[in-house]
Amino acid sequence: MVVKCRLIPKGYCVNLFGTFWARDTSWINKYVINHERIHTAQQRELLFIPFYIVYLIEWLIRLFQYKNWKEAYYNISFEREAYKHGNDLQYLKNRKLYSWIKFLKQH
Repeated sequence: MVVKCRLIPKGYCVNLFGTFWARDTSWINKYVINHERIHTAQQRELLFIPFYIVYLIEWLIRLFQYKNWKEAYYNISFEREAYKHGNDLQYLKNRKLYSWIKFLKQH
């Protein structure tokens, strides 16, 4: 489910506890939804709140590492998994638990 929200910057989709929030939903397609569903699977594995804590900590580490907020974002292990498999609409059917961890080790 995608909820329209003016607080979200244009062109972004935010996944909060399995609900997707976006300012404009016209660009949200099945691949964006799949990307966000991968995040929902990651959130469930970590019981939601710890997901957001780990996400923020890893983003801060990547920001220090890359000195660029966008590059830091794209190198968060959760994002790397979601971007790599976002176009594979069958991915979640066969995804192993904690698959995002292998993306931590690639740096």
